[in-house]
Amino acid sequence: MRTVIVYLGIFVFGFGNIANAQTKNAFSSFTIEKPIFDVQVLFNDERFPNLVVANDGSVVATWGSENFRVRRSEDGGNTWGPAITIANPGFQGGGTTVDETSGDIFTFIEEGHPISPLHVFRSSDHGITWKEEEIIIKSNSLGHIPSMHMNEHGITLQFGKYAGRLIRPTRYYAGGNAKEHWDNHYTNAMYSDDGGKTWFASEPFPAYGTGEATIAELSNGHLYYNSRRHKSTDGKNPRMRYIAWSYDGGETWKDLSVSEELPDGDQNRDYGLMAGLVRLPIEGHDILLYSNIDSESGRRNGAVWASFNGGKSWPVKKIVDKGAFAYSSLIAGRNGTPSEGLLFLMYESELGAKIARFNLAWLLEGLSLSDLVD
Repeated sequence: MRTVIVYLGIFVFGFGNIANAQTKNAFSSFTIEKPIFDVQVLFNDERFPNLVVANDGSVVATWGSENFRVRRSEDGGNTWGPAITIANPGFQGGGTTVDETSGDIFTFIEEGHPISPLHVFRSSDHGITWKEEEIIIKSNSLGHIPSMHMNEHGITLQFGKYAGRLIRPTRYYAGGNAKEHWDNHYTNAMYSDDGGKTWFASEPFPAYGTGEATIAELSNGHLYYNSRRHKSTDGKNPRMRYIAWSYDGGETWKDLSVSEELPDGDQNRDYGLMAGLVRLPIEGHDILLYSNIDSESGRRNGAVWASFNGGKSWPVKKIVDKGAFAYSSLIAGRNGTPSEGLLFLMYESELGAKIARFNLAWLLEGLSLSDLVD
């Protein structure tokens, strides 16, 4: 691995003498001068990744298509504790969510795929122990109760009228996962305003044939929703990600578009791939990272893209793993903890679940952050 120091002038990342104290402080946890990048194998079988960072900074990795397990790191990803089995059998529901208010973590486990009974577990000690609990899920206006299967982690809203709301991506299968049902599938979300006891299903994403989605909240309170497409539009044009927005805390989704920069998996298949998404916890800036494959053929060549303007453009892309790479989950470290300033990417590989740990200095590789942020 090459060592790249990304700086210009006397300040890291090219702020030079024009940077003010407020800007430097905002980026302080992500302006480590030395690039960091390493990869470990966390699980050597099964499928389906999800990552969150607990309020104490522990990185919590969940995994499993048959035997649902959790592993934790308390030292910023240097070392990992043993795998803890939460449910056997247990099918990863995705959408693992940290309640930033209470510190509790929710994980969603289904008995099978695609439509099966749901089990929800809560941890009140940063992922060390888990207890199953009953929740209520209320249908949307169509009378649909969502499925959990394989979406990116959930979030706690931080800004504006809906601050404190829990929200996670979900989907509706419309009878099954066979190809004849795809036209009626849609991605959506479910949200809770009472700490995870009662959840409400959102209205559909404004494009059907979708599922396996990601959510990020921008600093203005708007929700950026990035979804997998299960069908390409005409089988000829590149299959890119669907984008929509919510201005009401995730209850409805509007302003549909197709990304011009973010691919949706293997371009030779007629369906997409679950991706990772996270907003960096940097006050006043909407820096988003996205993970997927950068491949015309085959699930390989995993990459991370970066946006510095809330998803309007994605000027940075870097390959993480040139080998096998499929479903992925992205999370950012928490300030004031051992995970501070670090990014974590968990993904499916030929060896099972791998986790890459890196920082912005590695991702930017010679680019000046001051030229990229708004």
